[in-house]
Amino acid sequence: MEFWREALVFLGGLWAGTINTIVGSGSLVTFPILVALGYGPVNAIISNAMGLVAGGFSGAYGYRREAASARRTLVRLLPASLAGGLLGAFLLLILPEKVFGYVAPVLIVVAILLVVFQPRLSAWAKARQALGHITPEEADHQRLPAVLYVLVFLIGVYGGYFTAAQGVLLMAALGIFFHGTLQQSNAVKVILTLVVNLVAAVAYLLFAFDRINWLVVLLIAVGSTIGGFLGAGIGRRMRPGVLRFVIVLLGLMALIDMTLRLVRG
Repeated sequence: MEFWREALVFLGGLWAGTINTIVGSGSLVTFPILVALGYGPVNAIISNAMGLVAGGFSGAYGYRREAASARRTLVRLLPASLAGGLLGAFLLLILPEKVFGYVAPVLIVVAILLVVFQPRLSAWAKARQALGHITPEEADHQRLPAVLYVLVFLIGVYGGYFTAAQGVLLMAALGIFFHGTLQQSNAVKVILTLVVNLVAAVAYLLFAFDRINWLVVLLIAVGSTIGGFLGAGIGRRMRPGVLRFVIVLLGLMALIDMTLRLVRG
């Protein structure tokens, strides 16, 4: 890999780690970069997901206090995310690559729409949670409806297969069915997303070792870890709208590239 390519992948990881801390959907930065550099879509998803695990750990560490206040909720939802992420990863590995070629453009469109409407989803979730009038401790002891477990599982399948924008989906589900604070929901989202990416990474290590580009993984891991730690500070200086614009622009680039690949056969 030439130096400029290495630098581009690293900067993509740095930007993705930053974005994941602020608005989520960092994969819509790194995935288009890898595809544009000539990596196969499935190989790009595999290497990207493994690289972003490190950034997930730094983000989870940043939310450790909020996560502690929602410990019971996390323990109850973790198995659903774990099972969903495992199934999604195996679908990515087992299904023919041409299936991903057809599905990926649709998932990119879904992810872009989620990013565009993320501010409204967040505002709605915040307003709904404010109506609960319960303390964080009471929220962590509430009875979770069965539909939330199903949604967390399905989002885990989506995340294990594609990774991008699963955090936005989780925030929407938690906003409806979990009546804790927005900070608690964000902490739960960060950790559940990390679990999905982590279990998918383990599946790739066991069953797709030869498809992993370790230099890409290293560059994205280092970049996303730094971005995860710096994201909050950078986010305070930048308008989230600017970040979303960049995400949507890169997502559209990936969508065009994937569509052209399908047209060319």
